[in-house]
Amino acid sequence: MLSSDGAAVGFNGVALGRSQVYGTVAEAVCVQSSRHRCPSTWCDCGFYCFHDAESARALACDEQYERSVLLEILASGRYVSYELGLRYQRQTVRSVRVGRCRCGRTAAALDDVGGGIVGWRRLEPVCRECAGRRAVLSLEKFGTLAGVPVSGDEGGGYAPMGPLAPLSDSDRAGGPADVGGRGPVPDDPEAEIPLLTAEVTLLQARLDELQRRLGRLTDRP
Repeated sequence: MLSSDGAAVGFNGVALGRSQVYGTVAEAVCVQSSRHRCPSTWCDCGFYCFHDAESARALACDEQYERSVLLEILASGRYVSYELGLRYQRQTVRSVRVGRCRCGRTAAALDDVGGGIVGWRRLEPVCRECAGRRAVLSLEKFGTLAGVPVSGDEGGGYAPMGPLAPLSDSDRAGGPADVGGRGPVPDDPEAEIPLLTAEVTLLQARLDELQRRLGRLTDRP
């Protein structure tokens, strides 16, 4: 998240925590009740973390979490263990890793995608090609404002997929071929003369054959 004046950055929850923006060092706040400390054993409040990064990447396959960034954190204070990690009171973000752009390319910046809350703009990773000439926030600038390093996350879950190489002009045209479609036309104009002469001869022979067959058909009663 980026503050409306551009002077601060933060992070935002996904479900109930969506109404809260917290900084690099933050205390968990229960949005359902202020009468207990976080995390409570009878409430689902508090920050959540996984013991390993791969579990976080697996969660990002869910549509609800797919545009999230991956935070490496130091958990402290009160905590409750669960099967995949901890639910805890206080956290300090140690590093930020952003996923790929929606197009599949490596992210180079953060773009305002709308859907923010009062006083804060929502950002998501974007590559150079998709950003174009739009105003974006560089990963370096976000890291400076957050006070932690920011990098692209190229985890194993992204390895099988990537953008296709762009087609060259010759590929779009079906490849450089001569008139007969048998091979490339040389770039040297002098070298083209024998090839084009042979092609003219071949085409003339084909035309003569077509005329002979047409004449044989039209001569019938």
